[in-house]
Amino acid sequence: MIQNNFPIVFSIVLVMGVQINFFFNSVFDKSAKKHNRFIYFIMFGLLDYLYLVIPISPILSLILPLLMIFSFAQSYQVKIKDKIIFSMFYGVLISLVNFISLYIFYTLYSIEFSFDSVNEYDQIAYTKAIVLSCMIMFAIIQIIRLLAKRRSYSLHYRYYIFFSVIPIVSINQLNILTYKDAYSFISVIVLLFLNVMIFYVFDNIIDKFQFMHENAQLQQQMDHQDANYEKVVHSFKSIKRIIHDTNQQFLYIEECIERNELAAAREHIKTTLNKVEGAYQRVNTGNLVIDALVTNTLNIGQANGIRIDTKLSLCSQKVHIDRYDLCVVIGNMLDNAIEASKKLKIAEDRYILIKIHSTESTLLIHIMNHMENEVAHLNSQKSNPEFHGIGLTNIARICDKYGGHMTIETKHKIFNNMALIPLYTDNP
Repeated sequence: MIQNNFPIVFSIVLVMGVQINFFFNSVFDKSAKKHNRFIYFIMFGLLDYLYLVIPISPILSLILPLLMIFSFAQSYQVKIKDKIIFSMFYGVLISLVNFISLYIFYTLYSIEFSFDSVNEYDQIAYTKAIVLSCMIMFAIIQIIRLLAKRRSYSLHYRYYIFFSVIPIVSINQLNILTYKDAYSFISVIVLLFLNVMIFYVFDNIIDKFQFMHENAQLQQQMDHQDANYEKVVHSFKSIKRIIHDTNQQFLYIEECIERNELAAAREHIKTTLNKVEGAYQRVNTGNLVIDALVTNTLNIGQANGIRIDTKLSLCSQKVHIDRYDLCVVIGNMLDNAIEASKKLKIAEDRYILIKIHSTESTLLIHIMNHMENEVAHLNSQKSNPEFHGIGLTNIARICDKYGGHMTIETKHKIFNNMALIPLYTDNP
């Protein structure tokens, strides 16, 4: 509590607002900010003002600062457990820094802090201690900013509970220490170091888990892409086998004609055509990658009760994109649509529209399917959302490689995934 001088209090509140914004930008990243943050600044300012000017009980003096910090953390779009642990972490840091400031003033000027709301001398001294705390805190936040890597990977709850032990112990120790002796000062310095280090360890553990998780995802994705490429290889082999078998049938037909057994020749021609039609791909654009993957999707859709419409129009059978890259893009887009459609409980909603169109300069792939739930920010509809996310990332990466782009639109439980890829003979 400090003197009820509005300009001074307002200045301190403003500095603390800038300081806490600087801290959360360091640990959450600026991209996680919500658009309308003004209301959170107002809420923080009001709570901070009340904390500084109104006498409160010791219990409220512990609860109100954490509530104040947590209210500001709400201005970021991050997981609730991240908001809680970093709000607690900030509260512990500012408490330790306040203790250090009180000790410095007590050592230098022998000031006794009785926190008397009437004693003007106490109010001025405490105001100076708060200002010094803000200055020290800016330096601490700068160190944290250098340590933070802003990892997006989220650990299990048990790790958050484990790493909250040090802040909780620090708060407990502050309650039994006094700012009037050197032992307490050294203890607080050690606690401050431990809290900064626990943040560093916490961030590095997230980094390690994220690295291991991404490696596993990438391995799964590589296996997935190899499976798609295998479908194309199988398509080559099937066509080669059909050509070989058809050549044998032509020899028999030729012999029938030479012997003037035209009825037998006609009958065998019909039989051969039926066999070829049954063995050949259900899709025949002339591009083996597209034919193999779309045909495979049609077969899976038929087996799972998914209606699939195709609108395929290629300007040329040859598409100037590396076959492996084309497998990555089309394979992931089709698999995502199939996986999302399988989750739908209503049979009528199990529908996929496949549009693939090419001109001399552009390839457009548009896959539309229904989703089980309405989502504002779609990462995945698969049981393994990170794996799906890597798939979308690979699609976007391939599009960027050729100078194109990928677009995702979700509205009314309908998912549209579109990839536009320029076609040039000098493509990588």
